[in-house]
Amino acid sequence: MSSVTYDNVTKRFDEVIAVNKLNLAVKDKEFLVLVGPSGCGKSTALRCLAGLETISEGNIKIGGDVVNDVAPKDRDIAMVFQSYALYPHMTVYDNMAFGLKLRKHTKEEIERRVQDAAEILGIQDLLDRKPRQLSGGQRQRVALGRAIVREPKVFLLDEPLSNLDAKLRVQTRSEITKLHKRLGTTFIYVTHDQVEAMTMADRIAVLNFGVLQQVDTPQKLYDTPDNLFVAGFIGSPAMNFFNAQIRQEGNDILVDADSFTVTVPEDRKAPLQNYIGKSIIFGLRPEDIHDPHYAPPGITPQEIEAEVDVTELMGNEIFLYLKSGKHNFIARVDPRTKARMEDTIKVAFNMDNMQVFDKETEKVIR
Repeated sequence: MSSVTYDNVTKRFDEVIAVNKLNLAVKDKEFLVLVGPSGCGKSTALRCLAGLETISEGNIKIGGDVVNDVAPKDRDIAMVFQSYALYPHMTVYDNMAFGLKLRKHTKEEIERRVQDAAEILGIQDLLDRKPRQLSGGQRQRVALGRAIVREPKVFLLDEPLSNLDAKLRVQTRSEITKLHKRLGTTFIYVTHDQVEAMTMADRIAVLNFGVLQQVDTPQKLYDTPDNLFVAGFIGSPAMNFFNAQIRQEGNDILVDADSFTVTVPEDRKAPLQNYIGKSIIFGLRPEDIHDPHYAPPGITPQEIEAEVDVTELMGNEIFLYLKSGKHNFIARVDPRTKARMEDTIKVAFNMDNMQVFDKETEKVIR
């Protein structure tokens, strides 16, 4: 078993709390991504698991065993860092074999493991090269290979793709996903890139200021965020937020944002009864704002008027940067739209996917 458990784990650096009472259970063979902005504590949480940082409070378990006082080399984990950290004077083969030689494995075992890892990663023809003769993507594969030969219980990956260009990042993340399926081992992956998190993870744990905000599958985080931070962090472009007030007119409940007012669908009214007359934050993703001429069927649309500030043609879609009164927001619309800069247009909000947040607690209102 290679499950991992953070049990009320806290890590302090003097007065700074980097990880605050983290409770997180990673299942055996799961691909879990820790995501959040810089300084949120995700890399520190990973380093605590690796034994590179001592924890201030709580317990860390690997396979059910507490490893707080176990030396890093005895935790049966392998870590891949942002920097490749390859020995420049050694060949690829020797870089991958070095850790095994230190652990006194036989030559035959070392040869088997290195060749197996090289085949998995497609670097058999690079084994005699030095790191300076490799591209960035090839060096990253060698760093992964050095971890694979360890045959550990848990792989820890700390922003391993951040030094690669955009095209190579897309390619390499798919390779890491396939690698996880092939090895059948627990992966814990740290990134600040929510696109990486959404495309790779079985589950995502979102951190902010050292506190776990929410952990769930990528789709559930996207569809049902627990709070304002998760809603704004997951999704690209980010969710639009509008300061507004809940009003009632007859049997209708309205979201009044001054420059526009929209009606809440019947099935979304009940949780807002206690917020009538109160200020809230209304959230809607760019992909839920449509050109009315090309709105998808089956939605509950509410049209508002807005001025087009900027248009960004993406080929398969157009981003419209819009303004309505004091509100600036983004729509992700069909490329057939006729909207152009400085036009005043109608856009349709898909109210089925609206989100409403308590202004004080920033928690979602459901």
